[in-house]
Amino acid sequence: MGIFGRKDTGETTADATVTPDLAALTGDYAIDPAHSTIGFVARHAMVTNVKGKFNDFTGALHLDGSDPSRSTASIDVKMESIDTGSADRDGHLKSADFFKTDEFPAMTFRSTSAETLGGDDYRITGDLSILGVTKAITIDLEFNGAAKDPFGNERVGFEGKAEILRSEWGLTWNAALETGGVLVSDKIKLNFDISAIKNA
Repeated sequence: MGIFGRKDTGETTADATVTPDLAALTGDYAIDPAHSTIGFVARHAMVTNVKGKFNDFTGALHLDGSDPSRSTASIDVKMESIDTGSADRDGHLKSADFFKTDEFPAMTFRSTSAETLGGDDYRITGDLSILGVTKAITIDLEFNGAAKDPFGNERVGFEGKAEILRSEWGLTWNAALETGGVLVSDKIKLNFDISAIKNA
């Protein structure tokens, strides 16, 4: 079922599913960073993956129940909040070799279009800005459902993924390996787990 045709009620019975009308989910939402993740994966030394995330970000969604293609999304990420589980690596990523966080403190995404792929699958295209460079990316999304939480908040959830070449944003630092290849892959996988709360 589609993004505006399914609702998680929080009940435990197998048949406890309610289909709200389209207006029930149409509206503006704020991304809840405490229950959301914006992460990435890079190949390291050609043999393993390094995973990271950003701990400080804000975002907003507009969902249009009558026409999902009119839905929009925006995200602002503070680059100083990068977290790969290694303080030394995080410091290098914040430096002039990579994100230059003193000069470019934020990474932003602004959607430009959205489309339905069928079922719970959607695709959103938008402008990703890093290091003052803006290029279009496409994010494939899966709608995870909607529910009212114990505090009375109306929530929606999405999972998303995308792949980019970091060199297209000027992120070109690397080091050659003695065995051939490079230390850090150009291809970066982005992943999103988003929980958003409907504005009152």
